[in-house]
Amino acid sequence: MTDDEKKNSASESGNHQEGVDKEPTPGKADSGESSVPLSYERYDEEKRDPWTQSPPVSEKQSAASDEQSTKEKSSGIFAGKGKGKVDLSGEHWDRDILNRLAFATLNEQRRARRWSIFFKALAFIYVGALLFYIPSDLGQKGIAGGKHTAIIEVNGAIASDTEASADNIVGGLREAFKNKNTAAVILRINSPGGSPVQAGYVYDEIKRLRSKYPNTKLYAVIADICASGGYYIAAAADEIYADKASIVGSIGVLMNGFGFVQAMDKLGIERRLLTAGEHKGVLDPFSPVKKEELKHMQSLLDGVHQQFINVVKEGRGDRLKDSPKLFSGLFWNGEEGVELGLVDGLGSSSYVAREIVGVENLVDFTVRANYFDRFAERFGAGFAKMMATTLGINPASIQ
Repeated sequence: MTDDEKKNSASESGNHQEGVDKEPTPGKADSGESSVPLSYERYDEEKRDPWTQSPPVSEKQSAASDEQSTKEKSSGIFAGKGKGKVDLSGEHWDRDILNRLAFATLNEQRRARRWSIFFKALAFIYVGALLFYIPSDLGQKGIAGGKHTAIIEVNGAIASDTEASADNIVGGLREAFKNKNTAAVILRINSPGGSPVQAGYVYDEIKRLRSKYPNTKLYAVIADICASGGYYIAAAADEIYADKASIVGSIGVLMNGFGFVQAMDKLGIERRLLTAGEHKGVLDPFSPVKKEELKHMQSLLDGVHQQFINVVKEGRGDRLKDSPKLFSGLFWNGEEGVELGLVDGLGSSSYVAREIVGVENLVDFTVRANYFDRFAERFGAGFAKMMATTLGINPASIQ
């Protein structure tokens, strides 16, 4: 390169440097200094983002952006705003999803435990109320504010350990007759019979109450069946009513059992019965029947039967028809019972209260066992009775 060429090159380089120095500096305008600061920087073309062509972000701006994102997360973006949506732009979004699922599962388990405890406690309180706090005479008084017709239920077999025991029936009768608002008493019977002793107790008490309260009549109303001991009680009423299809009658006495003597002989089983008293083992199902003992038992049954006949004749009087089958143990429907004089008329409890008594308001005075006693009877004594009956170890009963 010649000396002239070197001088021209140096001159061009100097001119380019002067052009660079003449570029405007931040905060200053071309015409001089200004009072308004400029907030822009000169962008370096080489430092622009190759994908978005946006200017580079400074470290301060990046830190401010991270701080704002943290505030948004802590303010509830992931804790309930926009449920079901997860911000996938975060660095640990997969952890956020797992945390949300874990906490949701724990919350659901807590809710399930709370509801389980609640319903168990509710069931315990309900059962406790049924067993202990519900009175045995619930519904006994009914709406007894004014004049009413009292009603006592006789349901099932008549025995000392059943709902239709003499104690329960007599207790209800006494309360009904004693109430000053009682216009009349209805004894609604649905029983196949039972103990003649329990029936006798009720019969005698009805007679006493009728004598003590002469202005209060007692009506017996037959539901499905009123046989044997059930009719023994009904005979004490002033009047008896039944449905045309009701079963009534069976004025008789029975004693039943089984004999296994021949079966034991075939099986080669020996019966060993020790007694103190010649006839202490009477009616033993594993021993042969003795004629003398059989005659004695028949005499006993005949005596109880005659007592039954006398009670029916005393209660019904001239209303009974003279029929040889009347006291044979047979039973009839309601219509036939009217013809035989066993029933005075056809009608229900509501009919008697409305048409005969004239006071339609019925108030229940039935004495019932509480729920705890029913539970114990059903699962305790009931099972024992079933086993005793199955094994044949229960004593013979007179009905």
